[in-house]
Amino acid sequence: LVLGIESSCDDTGAAVLRGDGQILGEALASQANIHEQWGGVVPRLAQEGHKQAIDGTVEEALRRAGIASADLSAVAVTVGPGLGLCLEVGVRKAIRFAAEHRLPLVRVHHMEAHMM
Repeated sequence: LVLGIESSCDDTGAAVLRGDGQILGEALASQANIHEQWGGVVPRLAQEGHKQAIDGTVEEALRRAGIASADLSAVAVTVGPGLGLCLEVGVRKAIRFAAEHRLPLVRVHHMEAHMM
């Protein structure tokens, strides 16, 4: 089981997947209401939105999957391309989570993940 974390732009996402690709649980925190008034993504506001949402989003994905952190085999996280300020939030969370639970960390290229 892998916990995936995504924060490359304006939405914070997390999911728990099996090795065969089946999604067991996922959560998404939208930032549409934050950026709507600006007509596009404002990087600093997006970063703040990720900071506020990241912990709850990861916890919700685990809850929806019905698993504990101890059940995971690895943590995967988007490392680019994307907005650096936003990617940093997800990467920091993934590093902390992986270290706390002694899990390997898998760095994921955003566009390659879309292709797969």
